[in-house]
Amino acid sequence: MAQPYLEYSFEISPLQPASEILIAELAELGFDSFVETETGLLAYIPKEGDAPRLEGIGILSNPNFKISYKHIEVAPVNWNETWEKNFNPILIDQSCAIRAPFHTAFNVSYEIVIEPKMSFGTGHHETTHMMVQFLLRAELKGKTVLDMGCGTAVLAILAAMRGAKTVTAIDIDRWSYENSMENVNRNGQTNIEILQGDAGLLVGKKFDLILANINRNVLLQDLPIYAECLISPEGELYLSGFFEEDLPLLNDKCKKLGLRLSEKLKKGNWVSAKYVF
Repeated sequence: MAQPYLEYSFEISPLQPASEILIAELAELGFDSFVETETGLLAYIPKEGDAPRLEGIGILSNPNFKISYKHIEVAPVNWNETWEKNFNPILIDQSCAIRAPFHTAFNVSYEIVIEPKMSFGTGHHETTHMMVQFLLRAELKGKTVLDMGCGTAVLAILAAMRGAKTVTAIDIDRWSYENSMENVNRNGQTNIEILQGDAGLLVGKKFDLILANINRNVLLQDLPIYAECLISPEGELYLSGFFEEDLPLLNDKCKKLGLRLSEKLKKGNWVSAKYVF
């Protein structure tokens, strides 16, 4: 018998950036699927004993947001059906389209077909959107690329499409690893290696270009590893997954590692940044 789930229904005001912060914190607690609604968020976690306690979720006590929630037990969820109802195709800079197999094809330079399922990184979120913009501008032909925290592997796939020699895509999440494998095969890319794990897998590896779309705390923790793995003096490091107020912290850490801010993009409250030696 399929396992039942607990559905947590959150009412959030204002929605952003609280919704994105809440998703990140719930994911660390074991919630594995999310559906954004007009007034908040639905979050799902497999039912295993008592309902999880949310006292450690910091955003719930943030005075800048009003968040209430309740939960119910639901039958096993058809995640494919759920995301299909909420996933619309996206066009970025008129040259890169990201769509599902059931969407009409686009006439663009780069078209990526994905089924995100429980993984993150469809291109809809501001952080992924900006990283796609950076990749569309970057010189990738013959380069070695790392996509750290790859989610659906959409960035890895685009890097390969744009001429990268080899691409390594890593995510700590099992769903993301499996989904990345599916999406890479679906898009016919043979020079992408998918790995499950964390930055510990990078020991001894070198890359011309590193993409890390994760969150501020993980970025700050792993920046020394990224810097060590980046081929100098021409290497490029692209970071995303943080807010504008976090940028000084990242700039300071990068400066200590011999890297300087070269360019930044902003979308909503989110920022993506390019660093070079």
